[in-house]
Amino acid sequence: MNDLKYNRLPHAGDFEIESGTEAFYFSPRPLPTGVAAFSGQRMHREVNDVFLDFAHGVSGLEFAVRASVGSIVFMAIFFALLNLFAAGTSFYYGWPFWSNFFENMQNPILWGFTAVHILIAGIPLYKSIHQITSVPPVRFNRQRREVAYVRKKGEPALIVPWEEVIACVTAGTVINPYAVMNNYSLMIGLRDNRSGDVVWLTLNVGHLSLAVSEWEALRVYMEEGPLALPTPLLIDEEFQEGTVAYFHMCRGVYREMHSWPVYAFGFLTIQFCSGWTLPCRFSEWVYTRPKAAFPDAIREWSKPLPAEQHAKPSAELLQQSAELRQALSKGQSLFDYYKVKFSEPESSDDQADDLNE
Repeated sequence: MNDLKYNRLPHAGDFEIESGTEAFYFSPRPLPTGVAAFSGQRMHREVNDVFLDFAHGVSGLEFAVRASVGSIVFMAIFFALLNLFAAGTSFYYGWPFWSNFFENMQNPILWGFTAVHILIAGIPLYKSIHQITSVPPVRFNRQRREVAYVRKKGEPALIVPWEEVIACVTAGTVINPYAVMNNYSLMIGLRDNRSGDVVWLTLNVGHLSLAVSEWEALRVYMEEGPLALPTPLLIDEEFQEGTVAYFHMCRGVYREMHSWPVYAFGFLTIQFCSGWTLPCRFSEWVYTRPKAAFPDAIREWSKPLPAEQHAKPSAELLQQSAELRQALSKGQSLFDYYKVKFSEPESSDDQADDLNE
């Protein structure tokens, strides 16, 4: 996202359409959204009265591992079937079946192509794991009303005032050879006032309302404190999305809702070819590894402050929040208040209903 439409940095209420993706901004000056705060992906690593650590949870990595394993296994099955067909054809013309099959399996071009595919799938996955383990989470300090982000180990942290954090939700479509899929995300931008560069942190979610709720959880923490955060729907972290327990729970639900043929080919086959519970176990292992520590300056910055030194909301934020809350109390949604309609992939009525829930 950029400032091409407005020739300035975005403000809360701005709406953009760029390359088929629609974006609505909640911040700078983070205003109430009118939706219930919710975080369903174990994004909040540590929460107390001073700071909240925000980072990707296990579910995103689990999906990336499963997609990588599934693509490699699919390629292996495809080549095996192709070799079986070739060996069967040779057998029809009088050549030995198994000797031809194993000879084809030793083809260096086949193994070279497979190795390239593994690299294509593995390099992005390695970068994701390295990012998770080598970079500390984003820290939201509510007493100072600031946000800290360490971009690389050894670099000074980027500290941005809370009311200058850029946040938006996006909605668009992703086209692949099989389908056109809806794509939603929450994007948080941290702008370096010295260079003008903006570091964007992107969280992909399954629905627009989930992206809004994830942002609202951060906003209510910064404005009201940890007691304002919602109680997780799944208290036991064992059943959080991406874990082995969650996988088996989904398997049981799928089995109850579908017939045996659909269950066998629609769940068992697909999940077996994508690693079964291996991606879950691997992701949980990565999630529990020691993470990169914050620099000494950030640990000092994270210490509690006396009450009289706590930063206060700006007068502009208080005024705009009061005006928006008054509109929300009259039944308007946030999108109605700013006269914004998402044209794709949902109707405007559905969007308004999501924000009113």
